[in-house]
Amino acid sequence: MHAWLCENPVGVDALTWKALPTPAPGPGEVLVEIAAASLNFPDLLIVQNKYQFKPPLPFVPGSEFAGIVRAVGPDVTQLQVGQPIACLTGTGGFATHTLAPAERCIPLPPGFDLTDAAAFIMTYATSHHALLDRGALRAGETVLVLGAAGGVGTAAIQIAKHAGARVIAAASSAAKCALAQRIGADATLDYSVHTASGSFRDELKRLTDGRGPDVIYDPVGGELAEPALRSIAWRGRYLVIGFAAGPIPSLPLNLPLLKGASIVGVFWGEFARREPQANAAMLRTLAQGYLQGHYRPVIDAVLPMTELPQAYARMAARQVMGKLVLRNDTH
Repeated sequence: MHAWLCENPVGVDALTWKALPTPAPGPGEVLVEIAAASLNFPDLLIVQNKYQFKPPLPFVPGSEFAGIVRAVGPDVTQLQVGQPIACLTGTGGFATHTLAPAERCIPLPPGFDLTDAAAFIMTYATSHHALLDRGALRAGETVLVLGAAGGVGTAAIQIAKHAGARVIAAASSAAKCALAQRIGADATLDYSVHTASGSFRDELKRLTDGRGPDVIYDPVGGELAEPALRSIAWRGRYLVIGFAAGPIPSLPLNLPLLKGASIVGVFWGEFARREPQANAAMLRTLAQGYLQGHYRPVIDAVLPMTELPQAYARMAARQVMGKLVLRNDTH
């Protein structure tokens, strides 16, 4: 097997593509031949030693992947050799093979494309948990999606639209706004224009007839957080997803008081750990939504696994719309 090995987490340049022995699965594990793996923002942070989870060295990055089970360890009965699966393990995906805990592998129903599967779990589970579980989104409400052209943003647009909401997609360029509109957004807000001119709140007020959005989906943080929260509707819900912009904003607590609004934390990984049955039910719902055509990952590009550094460079430059996927040549 080959894998991108991180022996010193000082950045992407320290990763090396190495030949390694193909491991045998232990109790509770399966050996997965990886067809495709997607690049997520935590995959960048983890090789820079900036992520909250710090795996022991050396490690293979790549949190999310899909492939075929090639061997099963003792006591594994829920998966069989030859079965297609998707998996989110935190590490191991940027390789030709990896060991994965069987309990973290999701059997894929017939018709679920492996490239799509590699780009599906993290973004759609995060967005579904955020909007429907934590945000209690109802049909007819208005959702503002910040970072709307990214992986979680594009998933959020599709999930909110399927739930019957009106979606305002905010993104940092005209091209990203156009993508958001193509996948179902009802209106767009180019915040590279409106932030520079100071008209972000005015434009949001115009797009909501003065009412403000009922739900704000924010994976960005940074300077947009406060003006977005100031614009929220009465009884609105502000969903804190992440901080892709870098800075973690400090928000005045009088703002939710004045609007009867809620600031709601969203941590899908911890939800999956603490409430596994509810998470499994959600994942089944999402898989059905994919097969029925309601949800389809937006894939910016598919690159060979050996071109991982180029994929990281695109992500670092904030050029990605949707998800980047790395594929192994054997698939």
